Amino acid sequence: MLSGSRSVFFSHQLQFGYCYCSNSTGINSCNSRSSSILHAKQILQLSSPSSIVRLPRLSSKRFRFLLNNSYTTSSNSSNHSGSDDFGVSFVNCVQPIQSPPLSDCLSQSEDENEPPPERLSPIAGGIVALGKFDALHIGHRQLAIQASKVGTPFLLSFVGMAEVLGWEPRPPIVAKSDRKRVLSSWAPYCGNLTPKEFHIEFAKVRSLTPRQFVEKLALELGVSGVVAGENYRFGYRASGDAPELVRLCEEYGMGAYIISSVMDKHQPCKEINVDDSKDRGQVSSTRVRLALAKGDMKYVSDLLGRHHRLQLMLEDEEKFMIDDGRLSAPKTCLLNLPPTEGSYEKCSVSVDDKNVVVPCKVIIDTTHIHLELDKLDATCNNLIPSHDLHLLSIDFGD
Repeated sequence: MLSGSRSVFFSHQLQFGYCYCSNSTGINSCNSRSSSILHAKQILQLSSPSSIVRLPRLSSKRFRFLLNNSYTTSSNSSNHSGSDDFGVSFVNCVQPIQSPPLSDCLSQSEDENEPPPERLSPIAGGIVALGKFDALHIGHRQLAIQASKVGTPFLLSFVGMAEVLGWEPRPPIVAKSDRKRVLSSWAPYCGNLTPKEFHIEFAKVRSLTPRQFVEKLALELGVSGVVAGENYRFGYRASGDAPELVRLCEEYGMGAYIISSVMDKHQPCKEINVDDSKDRGQVSSTRVRLALAKGDMKYVSDLLGRHHRLQLMLEDEEKFMIDDGRLSAPKTCLLNLPPTEGSYEKCSVSVDDKNVVVPCKVIIDTTHIHLELDKLDATCNNLIPSHDLHLLSIDFGD
């Protein structure tokens, strides 16, 4: 298992390349008897002052992809400092001067047998966190934090699983229209980088073996590394586990970072009725759904690392009802999962991109959601829609 404190860097080589590392300065120099391409391989914090880290060979196909997209030469100096396309810093890396393009070293017959490289994917060179990311809870945030430590962070998840597997449809915990805001709130934890999402249609990868899935990440999508939780499963019928992910990623020249689960400190497994064989007491989207079903908004906030936001899409003014000091809307307008029926204090409501946040009390019944505002007359004009489509956001306090 790899800890978050370990520094990471990546390397490719053709023949006898090696990297000399020192704990005091990170990477002192990169020497090679033949040309080396720096790209993606982890270097652990070394206990001795310096050490030689030997790196494995890669397939020519993977090498060519990285060669076409990351190799640079210096025309003015043999020493190079800065960062590569993968966001990893290098110090005093010795690079060849006036050397011929390494692609010329590949044989003509090998080029003829392989298809031409396709254009780069949106996540090429990035570090992808693997998971479902329904709730965007603190466990998911920890994956993004680890990814941001070693490169540009992405969240990679599958879409269309329910339809393919025949699951009963259910509302998401986070509204699709609200996910960008949540991910932006993670930036302070991720070195001021906002993780981006990348989706793959589940139907297109369902039948892939663990090896084929990793090959897709490496060769088709061109990622530099992956981050996953210790319980992550992948491949057809979830046949691959975290140790196999590490082994396959090493074989394909990618970094693999497995982190410990973020445990639920408030509700141990034995104290909560979780019908999930994978539950070991870790924070999960299942636990968030159970907390919402109980109406325990303090517990929900602890799991999410933020207040739960409920969003409604109101199509026209007729769907608003103002009666007896209440502003009401039908539950059919909900875009994500609400808490259970009941009354909730310390809430606030805002509409669209208006810079108006109004304190309110929320009452949820079987058909409607009702907002009780302290000063209904003074704030109604700021909450009533002024155009056809209208997004209403309600934040639930503790």
